[in-house]
Amino acid sequence: MSRATVLVVATAVHAGFQLTVTGLVYPALAEVPEARWAQAHARHSRRIVPLVAVVYGGVVVSAAGSLAARASAPVIVSAVASATSLGTTALLAAPLHGRLGAGRDAVLLGALLRADRLRCAGAVVALVAALVQAGRASPVASRSCRRSTRES
Repeated sequence: MSRATVLVVATAVHAGFQLTVTGLVYPALAEVPEARWAQAHARHSRRIVPLVAVVYGGVVVSAAGSLAARASAPVIVSAVASATSLGTTALLAAPLHGRLGAGRDAVLLGALLRADRLRCAGAVVALVAALVQAGRASPVASRSCRRSTRES
């Protein structure tokens, strides 16, 4: 499997994960009433952390490998977008979750939802850039481009 393909797979998994969290998981969590918040938030945190570790680990390894092999513009954009998403988790979302563990707070929850949308945008941009790189790296795409250039 080529590095370009590995980068596409890792960023696609990340984007799918992040779109699911943004579109389904966090809206459901945000609807939990205060009386059930502590239990629901703790359950969410316990269940999602292992998945985050696997998904983010794959993104880090694939981005680092792609940068080391060929730091083209799409690979750099993908890596920066992924770093934005992962950095948003480390610097904003994780601390907000820590504070929300003490109790439901509408202001903190709103900040978490905004941070989550930034993570989601980063994951989707990373995927698009990885797809661009894969198109450039594809022997089929390269042959097709050369053929259409000669025919012009």
